Amino acid sequence: MRFASFLRRLRRNRSGVTAVEFGLLIGPLMVLLTGAFDLGYQSYVLSVLQGTLSDAARRASVEEPEFMTEGDTTEERVAAQIRAQLASIAPNANPQITIRNYYEFSGIGNAEKLMTDVNRNGRFDYYDGDCWLDSNGNGEYDLDAGRSGIGGANDIAFYEATIEVDRLLPIHLFTGGNAAVSLTAKSAFRNQPYSAQAVPPVLCGERRR
Repeated sequence: MRFASFLRRLRRNRSGVTAVEFGLLIGPLMVLLTGAFDLGYQSYVLSVLQGTLSDAARRASVEEPEFMTEGDTTEERVAAQIRAQLASIAPNANPQITIRNYYEFSGIGNAEKLMTDVNRNGRFDYYDGDCWLDSNGNGEYDLDAGRSGIGGANDIAFYEATIEVDRLLPIHLFTGGNAAVSLTAKSAFRNQPYSAQAVPPVLCGERRR
């Protein structure tokens, strides 16, 4: 009887329920908060990276660009400007800069423009005599119409900057993944018309008889 009475009293006793419920919820809640803070940090770093890259691309669009940072090439100067801007929020960031130039905006990330499609199949066929706009000037049909470097007057300079940054909080210990994340910013600017833009030639394949 005493044991049954004890069980009834235990079942009715609500003391400590709040502490138990809090203990069950605090783990998932901390993971959510940690993830939110980490995502916010990544968004902030990416916005600074994007703004700095766009500013550097704008500076480089003139004939004789001037940078506040040093470097032998435009890529090195852009990377130095990004490092300086991110020094206080992502001190270990080491930007990897890629610059390609295109004849027009529509060429970014696309194959060279097909000028004549003999059999109208929507693909370049060299031995059908198809013709293409040799945008990069290498005499071959390429799936990327760009060239390395900033280009010349009126060319479209396409910049891509990638950095690795350490997470603000160790969320990866709970969710998996890496201690660092990769962030990428892209920007495209037309160079100033300080001279005439070089017009790429139209080349054709060899038509089989």
